[in-house]
Amino acid sequence: MANQDQKETVPVPRPELFDFHGVSMIHYFTDNWDNVQNFQAKPDDILIATYPKAGTTWVSHMLDLLYFGKSSPKRGVSLPIVQRVPFLEICIPFLPKGVELADKMTTSPRLIKTHLPVQFVPKSFWEQKCRIVYVARNAKDNVVSYFHFDHMNCAQPEPGDWTSYLQRFQEGKLAWGSWYDHVNGWWDKKQAYPKLLYLHYEDLAEDIDRELDRVCSFLGVCPTEEERHQVKEGVEFDTMKNNRMANYSTSDVMDFKISPFMRKGKVGDWKNHFTVYQNEQFDKEYKKKMMSTTLRFRTEI
Repeated sequence: MANQDQKETVPVPRPELFDFHGVSMIHYFTDNWDNVQNFQAKPDDILIATYPKAGTTWVSHMLDLLYFGKSSPKRGVSLPIVQRVPFLEICIPFLPKGVELADKMTTSPRLIKTHLPVQFVPKSFWEQKCRIVYVARNAKDNVVSYFHFDHMNCAQPEPGDWTSYLQRFQEGKLAWGSWYDHVNGWWDKKQAYPKLLYLHYEDLAEDIDRELDRVCSFLGVCPTEEERHQVKEGVEFDTMKNNRMANYSTSDVMDFKISPFMRKGKVGDWKNHFTVYQNEQFDKEYKKKMMSTTLRFRTEI
């Protein structure tokens, strides 16, 4: 993998979780709260929203290639994803704040990413009737991916062992709170807000052509066959894993000696982590928590 020139990780103190308006959060995402809430969206802004580790970078890179791949063919391999698609709420010392990066953007549309639950999204996005692309991933693969991510990202709370981590996931005691509340909150919003496209990670993995059609139709873009081919090629997992401008190997807070940011990108990797007992307990709890929603996920394809 292309990380031989991976820079040394800058030690930042691992944060503690705390309750923030009913959601488990960490200060690296709440320290700039007033500026995040007062962020002024533009009507053509596109917000990419996800629970962490649900395909955020995948879809961010896809949209960036769709919009700017033709006019700036080198952009996707010369400019880090954090500059092409700023992370709205991030506020880590010595790194540019997400709001500031977004404010300085000159591209149109501006692509902006967030992990905020729906109730925390700055009101200007709704007022300006911005288009929003939400990506959801099945809970089992999501928790596995988040577990590995929390080990290698020094700006996340100490993850502990797998068993305790899985328990905390079920209780919503991870940064950005409950997966259940997150995916359901955005699903409910979709029913009332027509400019929200709700994608599933598993659908993207199963048939990228079909999902690219949905994305293009939602955004009102019509790429040529050649442009489509370049987008599809650019978002292949191995291509992105080896693209330093997409794989976060330029990040100051991620330790690639522990794990790559892009690890497997598979559906069903949870089977390599859950014991039979853990799976049974998880399914019981899952059934209770998802009883009253029409939202459905696949844990294999």
